[in-house]
Amino acid sequence: MNLEQKEYTKLVEKHSGKSNVFVNCLRAFLVGGIICVIAQIYNDILPFSEEVNKVHTTVFMVFLGALLTALNVYDNIGKFAGAGSIVPITGFANSIVSPAMEFRSEGRIMGVGAQMFVVAGPVLVYGISSTVLVGLIYFLLTR
Repeated sequence: MNLEQKEYTKLVEKHSGKSNVFVNCLRAFLVGGIICVIAQIYNDILPFSEEVNKVHTTVFMVFLGALLTALNVYDNIGKFAGAGSIVPITGFANSIVSPAMEFRSEGRIMGVGAQMFVVAGPVLVYGISSTVLVGLIYFLLTR
């Protein structure tokens, strides 16, 4: 069956549900906010200096995201909240743990190790590369 582009678009629109942008944005805002409130509460109860608290909070939130992913809870949060669950650092942990869990049957090296950064790898590469580029430009302009 060879569909033309217009026919295909009509078919997709017919079978796709309409999304409520306002409700989706509200859910993302609320869940992302709740994640940030949890991090802030954790940060506030730590007895260390501000700099040390930041590091501990980051590690705790990555652990929490990984734990919720391992318990199959984070996927449900993501289905409900959309981008509100992937923007905080817990979403980064989820993007690393999910592929690792999916390919664990293929072994520790070729499964977990090889697939762990399938989603997060490009983000890290381009994030670090753009940071170096912006830093270099800043250095050259302020010199």
